[in-house]
This record gives sequence, C-alpha cells and structure tokens, in this order.
Amino acid sequence: MELTIEEKQETQEKYEEKEEQLDSRTITYIRDSIENMSKYNQIEVLKLLNEHNKNKEIMLNENKYGIHVNLTDLSNNLLSKLLNFVKYVTEQEKDLIKIEKQKEIYKNNYFGKDIKDNSLYNK
Repeated sequence: MELTIEEKQETQEKYEEKEEQLDSRTITYIRDSIENMSKYNQIEVLKLLNEHNKNKEIMLNENKYGIHVNLTDLSNNLLSKLLNFVKYVTEQEKDLIKIEKQKEIYKNNYFGKDIKDNSLYNK
C-alpha cells in the first residue's frame, strides 16, 4: 500500500516536529519567565496565544488564581514565538535597568545637594 502525497507530507511534518521538539528545560524556562512577568506582559502572552488559537486547539483553563495553559500541548512554532517574546521582554528589562542606573548617576552628579551654581555667587 503506497502513501498518497498528503500522507507523505503529513508524515514528514510529524517527523520534523519531533526533531525540533523543545526540551523540557526550555519549556520550564518559558513557564517561569512568564510567571515572573508583569501583568501587562502576561496579558501580551495571552494575546499571542489567542491569536494562534483560531482552531481552539489550545486549552485555556481559568480559575480564581489566573489562566493556566499546558505548554507541552503547544506547537513548536508557538513555543518558539513565546521564547522569542520572553527574550525580548528580558532584554527590554535589562535595558531599562541600565538606563535607570545611568539616570541616577546623572541625577547624583548634576543635581545633588552639594553642588551649587557658582555663577549666582560670583556676581
């Protein structure tokens, strides 16, 4: 019995999906990162999940503690998008921290209590 072209393609896709399977450490990293994000960023993750849930394949469980998603049920494509979003948010937070530190240095150097405007006293 010979496989049709569609069956061959489907078999190949399943094989490739297994090859690209993200390991459990990566999925755990994604989960922990999302749990520690701000509410705003968590809502953005939910929007991303909702965009890819047109066929209602993703099971979203909601209770009084929040919305729960089984990440192991998600496609590798969607997990990769989540991982990219997590990396983006992490990089953004690092940049903001660096900018805030630089702002604090400028504030202390140029607007500190010990610095006086000498031009007012030299008139």
